[in-house]
Amino acid sequence: MKKKIDFKSIIIKSILPFIALLALVADIILVVKNPDKAIPLGIGGVAIFSAIMVIWVIFFISASPRTNEKMKPVLSNIMYNKINSLNEPALICDINHKIVWANPYTATAVGKRSVLGDNASNLLSYHIGEEKSQKSDEETRLVLGENTYIVEEEGINSGNERYYLLTLRNITEQARLEQFIVDEETIVSYVIIDNLDELLRFEQERYREIAAKVEAMLRGWCDSVGGLLKEYEKDKYIFIFNGINLDRFVEDKFSILDKVREIRVGSGSIPVTLSIGVSRVKGSMAEKEKTAHIALDMALQRGGDQAAVKIGDQITFYGGKTNTLQNRTKVRSRVIANELANRIASASNVLVMGHAFPDYDAIGSAVGIARLAMYCGVKVNIVTNFKDSNVKRCMKILEKDEHYKGVFVNASKGLDLVKPDTLLIVVDVNNPWMFESKDIAKQVDDIIFIDHHRKTGEFEREPVLTYIEPSASSASEIVTEILEHALPTDYLTPTDADMLYAGIILDTKHFVKGTGTKTHSAAMFLRDHGASYESIQDLFKTNIADYKKEAKLGEKAEIYRNCVAIVVNAAGADSSDKILAAKVADDLLTLEGVSASFALVKVGNAVHISARSNGTINVQLIVEKLGGGGRYDEAGAQVKDCEVAQVLLRLKQAIDEYINLEE
Repeated sequence: MKKKIDFKSIIIKSILPFIALLALVADIILVVKNPDKAIPLGIGGVAIFSAIMVIWVIFFISASPRTNEKMKPVLSNIMYNKINSLNEPALICDINHKIVWANPYTATAVGKRSVLGDNASNLLSYHIGEEKSQKSDEETRLVLGENTYIVEEEGINSGNERYYLLTLRNITEQARLEQFIVDEETIVSYVIIDNLDELLRFEQERYREIAAKVEAMLRGWCDSVGGLLKEYEKDKYIFIFNGINLDRFVEDKFSILDKVREIRVGSGSIPVTLSIGVSRVKGSMAEKEKTAHIALDMALQRGGDQAAVKIGDQITFYGGKTNTLQNRTKVRSRVIANELANRIASASNVLVMGHAFPDYDAIGSAVGIARLAMYCGVKVNIVTNFKDSNVKRCMKILEKDEHYKGVFVNASKGLDLVKPDTLLIVVDVNNPWMFESKDIAKQVDDIIFIDHHRKTGEFEREPVLTYIEPSASSASEIVTEILEHALPTDYLTPTDADMLYAGIILDTKHFVKGTGTKTHSAAMFLRDHGASYESIQDLFKTNIADYKKEAKLGEKAEIYRNCVAIVVNAAGADSSDKILAAKVADDLLTLEGVSASFALVKVGNAVHISARSNGTINVQLIVEKLGGGGRYDEAGAQVKDCEVAQVLLRLKQAIDEYINLEE
């Protein structure tokens, strides 16, 4: 870029002296030609010349730099005396962080006689020279001995050398006051005994005995920290205590969960469990209470037997060591069914979707919800991927029912169907990263979740209705219960029943795993409405090519930590290999000594993880560290834009953390 020419400066600097000289010469000539007027002409000429030169000198003075070079040593002395007179630590170090100067307070602060020559970064445990844009907005605090300081850093250039001036401002009293406020902060929490009614269903005479035993344990826990425990409903308590005790509870990972779990009912095979929701947020007591209730709901929706601690925007979970018991009631299912039907009826249209790479449970539960929307007289579409092999197989069965013509759409078409009052119902998934279409979920205002996987975190937007029940065997089981209350007796078709039945069969491994009385009740309801295994048996058949691939994949299995089987397919695969991986994970559980299994396959740019457990290891807690979720004994994750070797390393680290914590 060209430098702008200052014509004004050029004129004043060059032209004015020339004009002054011309004026002087002209005056001399006039004096020579007019000797009789020599004196006045001479005086006038000198005056004009002097005036022009005065203007020229004034310009140069005003245009010259204001900083006098002679002031630099004076300013240096002033700044040195100012820094040296500080009554708080101050030091100067070079580009290598070697201390070249420090005032006496610095050595006193770090407990040394002299700090000259020491490395300032190591001495203060502070990284010097870090770009400000990369630093946190919060002030950097250091603790030296019994004092707390705030570090203020300034870079200084001296010639070709770079130095750093560090000053430490003592805020010890402020820090102590802040910590006192934190320690004395009121913490609100909810505690409930979440399975006592189910455990004592056939031993009612022992209810008072067991309930009193649990309450005595809770009272002792409360008294140990000087807290306040009040029962506001049967087996439900509100617990208030000081903030300093929350740090203790977190440090011992809420050991009260383990102590209560030692109480056994009947033959001693089933433990009593607690669910705890804790709130540590700023605001009024009402806001703290509301947040504690949200945390408790999170703990319950993840299966109970755990503490959910919400601190600010972060939520952390402790416990979750036992599988869940089926504790749903017909009353709750009826209430959910009525609310769901009302929400559907008031919408302009309904979109239903499950997770990406849908299995029969996701497809079956979506079909069941679609049937309910048809009954409510509302246009409904199921968003799915037509290229998926599972979808193709189900479409062959659904083609028999003309009501499903045009109901299935891809994600792009589904996005075009979104209107201001569209209702989105998400089934068999609650983790946004695993949705069939995250774009549709972002565009729709009203969302409903129906799922049997444990909740992985708070929703970005509060749904209008949530029915997450980890104790259910499948999403199809939950939807079947809803339809039982919401639909007329003969409205469910045999095709609908077949799809829901297939979902239950898949997730229970043909009624071998994770079943309960409600699972069999739902299956009987579907059988009464025309479901039969003969109609859907082709869905569970494996062709010879897939059978060989499954066997080949199983050969790659390794045993990790003496109890975990891991199999990896690092080569590129298609979506069908994800299903094969899930089957291999199931088969690996039959190996002697294996308590959990993980199968990793790369499909496209994502590594898919299928996790299974025999009930002694919570695989959900493990895959959550990789962004996944699921249930206690069955979970999964999708890690995008990452190599299989990296995912395997992260998985092993997560397994190590879990096992070490349990030990």
